[in-house]
Amino acid sequence: MGNYKNVHVLPKSQYLTSLHTKARNRKAEQSEFVFYSDRIIRLLLEAASELLPYTSHNIQTPIGDIYNGAILNTKLCGVSVIRAGESIEGEYRRMYPDSPMGKILIQRDKLTKLPRYYYSNLPDDIAERTILLFEPMLATGGSLAKAIDLLKEREVPEDNIIVVNFLSSPIGLNRIMALYPKIQLITSSIENGLNKDAFMKPGIGDFGDRYFGTYKPS
Repeated sequence: MGNYKNVHVLPKSQYLTSLHTKARNRKAEQSEFVFYSDRIIRLLLEAASELLPYTSHNIQTPIGDIYNGAILNTKLCGVSVIRAGESIEGEYRRMYPDSPMGKILIQRDKLTKLPRYYYSNLPDDIAERTILLFEPMLATGGSLAKAIDLLKEREVPEDNIIVVNFLSSPIGLNRIMALYPKIQLITSSIENGLNKDAFMKPGIGDFGDRYFGTYKPS
């Protein structure tokens, strides 16, 4: 895989490994999967927040001293690639409760494995905002590419897009970064590859089905 400066992988730690161990387990119940996935999602969003612009902002504390602080210096918009991307919305809203949320519906055909665009709803001023684009699973990269293309059609600068991603495959990551070298991407893991059904290995299964309860462990 190429060594891309704009790809940021969460630092390896025993804690992160323990979260993945719980979430990846095929025997995990939905509540357990959601709980541990949310912990990883929070880490991803916090890492993404470090890529945003801030300006100095001094305030006075209750005892009268001055605190040399900082405030966000951009208008944000979260954009979910439905349905799996909606799993990131809860933690995003807790961090940025006053920021809008956009939606893009792109689904992969189960037979052809090709993405199809169906629907989008984005703020009118989307081109003036920094976008946190929520796409948990980056397998072949087709769905994410369509979502980025849609944002660019709405005049969002490529370097204003930060992809918040749970798992990436090397082939998907290479594809996206070759097509859109100015975006930033945060992920918690780069996987070993894809199986014949285009699922990542070792992977986590169908993230949307597991998160929203439409999957039953066999």
